[in-house]
Amino acid sequence: MDLSKTLLILEQHLLSQAVRSNAEDVSRLLADDFVEFGASGNIWSKAEVVEQLPLQPFTQRTISEFTTKSLSENTALVTYHCQNVAIDQRATTNSLRSSVWRKHGEQWQMIFHQGTFLST
Repeated sequence: MDLSKTLLILEQHLLSQAVRSNAEDVSRLLADDFVEFGASGNIWSKAEVVEQLPLQPFTQRTISEFTTKSLSENTALVTYHCQNVAIDQRATTNSLRSSVWRKHGEQWQMIFHQGTFLST
């Protein structure tokens, strides 16, 4: 499987309800030195994401305009548009996302993620 397809699948896993609700699955996909700059302006560590993500209400998200740029043999940058689907009283939101992935042994793990809201 090519790198872009592999990383798209991993990003989709991290957006899925099954993975987001399981701290062990989240922990496996995030590197120990993971950092996230959230669209909210908050900075999150791996420990914080693993603890908090399963507690958050699930929102269906879709990925579009996915691109991959190899940074080295074992690191890659992905960028994409993410759409949060409207539910209940919450409107649809769109964001730009970027992640840096690093291959550790045979497994890819996310080491950095950033989300930036797009104005509608």
